[in-house]
Amino acid sequence: MNKEKKNQNAFGMIGLGTMGSNLLQNIADHGYSCAGYDIDSKKVDILNQLNRDSIQGFSDMNDFVKSLNSPRIVMMLVPAGKIVDGVIEELIKVLDKEDIIIDGGNSHFIDTDRHFLDLEKKGYHFIGMGVSGGEEGARRGPSMMPGGDKKAYKVVEPILKKIAAHVDSEPTVAYMGARSAGHFVKMVHNGIEYALMQLISETYEVLKNGLKLKDNEIHEVFEKWNEGRLKSYLLEITRDIFAYKYKGAKHLLLNDIKDEAKAKGTGKWTSQAAMDLNLPIPIIDIAVSMRDLSKYKDLRTKASQIYPNPKDSVYSVSSEKYIASLEEAFYFAMVSAYAQGMHLLYRANKEYKYGLNLDLIAKIWRGGCIIRSGFLEAIYTAYKKNSKLKHLFLDNDIHDSLVKSIPGIRTIVSDAARHGIAVPAFSASLGYFDNFRSEKMPANLIQAQRDYFGSHTYELRGKEGVFHTEWEETNN
Repeated sequence: MNKEKKNQNAFGMIGLGTMGSNLLQNIADHGYSCAGYDIDSKKVDILNQLNRDSIQGFSDMNDFVKSLNSPRIVMMLVPAGKIVDGVIEELIKVLDKEDIIIDGGNSHFIDTDRHFLDLEKKGYHFIGMGVSGGEEGARRGPSMMPGGDKKAYKVVEPILKKIAAHVDSEPTVAYMGARSAGHFVKMVHNGIEYALMQLISETYEVLKNGLKLKDNEIHEVFEKWNEGRLKSYLLEITRDIFAYKYKGAKHLLLNDIKDEAKAKGTGKWTSQAAMDLNLPIPIIDIAVSMRDLSKYKDLRTKASQIYPNPKDSVYSVSSEKYIASLEEAFYFAMVSAYAQGMHLLYRANKEYKYGLNLDLIAKIWRGGCIIRSGFLEAIYTAYKKNSKLKHLFLDNDIHDSLVKSIPGIRTIVSDAARHGIAVPAFSASLGYFDNFRSEKMPANLIQAQRDYFGSHTYELRGKEGVFHTEWEETNN
């Protein structure tokens, strides 16, 4: 175990799981002495067994805090909710006023607002920071989204910039905005992640059950796509998954994995936040719903026995040409996923007065994070060109590329419906687009119905005022 060093560590980490331990090692790699704390002594022992002079592990909270420089910087990487509440409560018993607490987990932004206001009143600095990139990102360079106390961010900024991923020599970290801005941005990031993962799984469904491609052929599709305009981290790992076999196995590990997807809740929070703001993000909503549906395996198994596939479920098309249409459809739906997420950030910024800069968000998402992709460069350019852009669909360059992909998305969605292949995220992206570009939606009928059964009133085109009709009266 390292020798005790009082007041010599520049950074403290609470929670020595995979993310916490790797982030500490990343910090130490960049010349900072740091300390880690966990209630699990085994995790502390593992950290100390790294035998690095610049990293100390502690099982005692007081000793951990005493080892830190002043003002102390303490970051939590622990499960959201009550555990975060409990750690903060314990921390403020041993910290001094003006010390800095960072919540680097996936906390709900509403909880972050509460913590920010409460700690501010008590004299502590609080930063709510989204961290994306998984284990590899934590170790080699994540994308980080800090928000909250701006003065405190200035203190930790040099460390965060060094440990972040870098794109074009620029760090993928920046101050997001006031109060819970960092965690709100990370929540939306995760919502987009849900949508993209659902789109990739639906693409897999079309390739496997529609076109009847073999696993190695599907691997080749994802490999080729990842070399072009669809290049992204999620396609990269999907390509690798379609090549992974246990040693000596004759089939992919993927084929042994249960078709029941888990979730930690951030996608659901994204949908809930959007609904609270009256803003549609249907591709994220359906991605959340499909994860939930996947868990009802017993019901799906029974239904599969009484509702068999259509007789023409196999596509009678040229695979090569059809895959080109599928690539267009994926591009279209991917753009829609990012566009809906960015629109939510635009709306939340107005409502919550965060002070978000959408170009800056796109900029730091270009590297280190799970949703990094080549397309983020186009998003960054769009908002850099027009900081007041309300929606990505209205950007001229994105418009031009989207228009070229419309035939592909229409082909994929219509064929899937005809052949009984489920592509709800692709369908949601197209339905959203067709309504978005509609000057007149059929919502006037909904308003008439609401007035009929509930006297909810309606407004008229070209006429001021609010109106109500007794619809059951005979119209002579």
